[in-house]
Amino acid sequence: MHRKLLSAAVAPAFTLALATAPFHVGAAPTRASATANADTTTQLPRGVVPTHYQIALTPDAATASFGARAVVTINVAKATSTITLNAADLKFSKVTLAPAAGGAEREASVAVDNDAQTATFTFAQPVAPGMYRLAMDYTGVIGTQAVGLFSLDYPGADGKQQRALYTQFENSDARRMIPSWDEPAYKASFALDVVVPAAQMAVSNMPATKTETLPDGRKRVSFATTPKMSTYLLFFALGDFERAAAKVDGTEIGVVTRRGALPQAKFALDASQAILREYNDYFGVRYPLPKLDNVAGAGRSQFFSAMENWGAIFTFEYALLLDPAIATQHDREEIFATAAHEMAHQWFGDLVTMRWWDDLWLNEGFASWMESRTTARLHPEWNTHLGAVGVRESAMRRDAIAGTHPVVQHVETVEQANQAFDEITYSKGESVIRMLEAYVGANAWRNGVRAYMQAHAYGNTVSDDLWKQIEKAAGRPVTAIAHDFTLQPGVPLIKVGEPACRNNATTVALTQAEFTRDRAGKAPLAWRVPVIAQIAGSKNQASTLVTGGKGTITIPGCGAVIVNAGQSGYYRTLYSPADFAQLATRFASLAPIDQIGLLADSSALGQAGLQPASDVLDLVKATPSGADPAVWTRIAVLLDGVHNRYREQARGGDATRQKRFDTFAIARLAPLMAQVGWTARPGEASSVANLREELVNVLSNLGDANVIAEARRRYAALATDASAVPGPLRKTVMGVVAQHADAATWDQLHLAARNETTPLVRDQRYTLLAATEDRALAMRALQLALTDEPGLTISAGMISEVAQRYPDMAFDFAIANLAQINERVDASSRSRYLARLATGSSDPAMVDKLGAYAQANLAPGSRGDVEAAIAAIKDRIQVNAARLPEIDAWLAQNAQ
Repeated sequence: MHRKLLSAAVAPAFTLALATAPFHVGAAPTRASATANADTTTQLPRGVVPTHYQIALTPDAATASFGARAVVTINVAKATSTITLNAADLKFSKVTLAPAAGGAEREASVAVDNDAQTATFTFAQPVAPGMYRLAMDYTGVIGTQAVGLFSLDYPGADGKQQRALYTQFENSDARRMIPSWDEPAYKASFALDVVVPAAQMAVSNMPATKTETLPDGRKRVSFATTPKMSTYLLFFALGDFERAAAKVDGTEIGVVTRRGALPQAKFALDASQAILREYNDYFGVRYPLPKLDNVAGAGRSQFFSAMENWGAIFTFEYALLLDPAIATQHDREEIFATAAHEMAHQWFGDLVTMRWWDDLWLNEGFASWMESRTTARLHPEWNTHLGAVGVRESAMRRDAIAGTHPVVQHVETVEQANQAFDEITYSKGESVIRMLEAYVGANAWRNGVRAYMQAHAYGNTVSDDLWKQIEKAAGRPVTAIAHDFTLQPGVPLIKVGEPACRNNATTVALTQAEFTRDRAGKAPLAWRVPVIAQIAGSKNQASTLVTGGKGTITIPGCGAVIVNAGQSGYYRTLYSPADFAQLATRFASLAPIDQIGLLADSSALGQAGLQPASDVLDLVKATPSGADPAVWTRIAVLLDGVHNRYREQARGGDATRQKRFDTFAIARLAPLMAQVGWTARPGEASSVANLREELVNVLSNLGDANVIAEARRRYAALATDASAVPGPLRKTVMGVVAQHADAATWDQLHLAARNETTPLVRDQRYTLLAATEDRALAMRALQLALTDEPGLTISAGMISEVAQRYPDMAFDFAIANLAQINERVDASSRSRYLARLATGSSDPAMVDKLGAYAQANLAPGSRGDVEAAIAAIKDRIQVNAARLPEIDAWLAQNAQ
């Protein structure tokens, strides 16, 4: 699953009614099995294991309901009078059991536990051990949010409203369409047939093997049986679709879109072909299914952007389609990365699946790393390898405050499993893998991954299964290091001693502490930390393993030492003031990845009070105009972050400090904007296009009059000149206009959104209405979000967008309209949504508001995101009070 939404602008979520029934470890079946191992957490009684599901489904999109019959082949390991499986929002009309080899049926009585999301079938006489066919006739509901079987409405090519159906089962929502053993360790095969309107296309994991016309004009489509897989990977979609496909290494790879949008999927189809070839080689196991589709859906979720259903990836349109009217270079990179992520899951997650949600990172962390590796490998011209620091920072922001958790975390409830899809699982998981690959070497790492795939294909694993294979392939200890970084939370801090140069070699003492932003005096945890260092400006590197809290490293050559050279390590680096000053003077000679790393570390360490908060501005001042565009993009983001902190103070009545900082930031970035220009030059690097977009956005936030005026001019010119704003800048220009809109302009933008017929553009226009700086207009956007006009899947994103500038107002509005919010947020996100809205607040009152919300609405074990939000708010308040004065002082001396 790809989670593009970790930016607070697209936050995950909450509810009044959560699935909080605990999973538990049950007794083992008498027959050993790769599924449902004795030590695997479960919500279901042991002793019954499914092997095959035969599902007949008849959806009715108009009535938002479906009828179905599921016949499950099961192995009963010991005599029992009851069979319990997962079911949610299903109504059973008949349940029978018969021997698999043939024999008399017996009917069961049915008891449904809505809170536990289970159904129990009780038989008059005990069921003896053996193989049986459990047949269930039932009905269910088609939802409007992305859980279970759900619908998405959109304007069709003819302007008429269309409705398409899709499924989303991760992590625990297959039970909303199929009564099932809905846990990853219960792998089975699936055979699906559906009765659907004749004019519509049905898509599932496997190709259709038979289509027959029924007497009433509908058709029955039967799909081939899947390999053995977990329930959450089953997929079905139905709608007025088009499909294009190509052959790669014997696999038919395709894209499926709403009618009229197929040309916009060409980039994704081309990318998928290249990615599949790469993965077939890298994993050493060929993709095993006959086809792999990527199915596009209109709208959005607050939980995910794409899902790795085996053989039928689902992706929301904004993460799959390239509309030339609005597409940017950044969009191209994101679409490629999303495809690379979900296709990596076809191996890491689908072919080999974590045994339980504790090890979710085996799926998501690895797919995230593979996405980054593959994007950099297949598109080196995009220079995306420099994004590794940003991934690390995303994890460390969460990992350095109270409320963090280990990468491998114990999960007991459905809601806790939902909350496991976070920055630690994805970004820290990716960063730890990057570090370990650098430690053992790329070839050894790949050999270990290949061995892991071959050893566990079609099975379930825990993290140590991977470490065992990596360690064997590398011939050096890995497990202990991996345990340090995955079984305990937190961020190591490497303190760098004074370099000593002798005989043209530099020796440095290293001390390991712990980096924390909000727990001064905390006793540090211990890690075995792989460290790579080099002399600034030199290519000579050395490596060591810091153990027991201490270590030394000797590097060929003499000069300023850059620790964590290449930035593969998951730790902060703290230099002495003298050494930092020396690196600042040599900043222009550092590799771009190390420039970005030094900027990130100095910013975070400054906010934590471990070095002057203004040190990062010394680096900003030392950055030459010719630095890598990715470095300047990072600087723009950093300056924007400081601006946002001053803006919070300005709302309290102190606008002078913000104006002084904004003046400095504009003076640093505006000349670069003039150099980059508004119009792309032939042959310019893709990183320049991304920098242009970032500069316009940040200068707009800073209130740069020239950028705002130029964006308005270009937008106005669109009325008579379609070329006034090139496609790659259209979203950016419209964003500036929306941000600084007055009431009349906002009304015009609203009318344009209402009249837009292209779903992808329409969704974007409604989200922009919520990006306004004007508080009164932001409230109008909140009110609009609760109407049916934007679409039920867009509303939550609009409210999250308002929260970027007005977190307190957005949170209070959501609390006041909780029932309507629940209708507009998918169930997988509900326990997180309000916490994410509030995270950007710097008002102490928000801490109590969040606590009251959690107390009233969330089970004690489902408050992880609330606790993290509270820690972030407290940290924000403390940093604003303690660190902004240091920046004030620096500005007084350096602003000129």
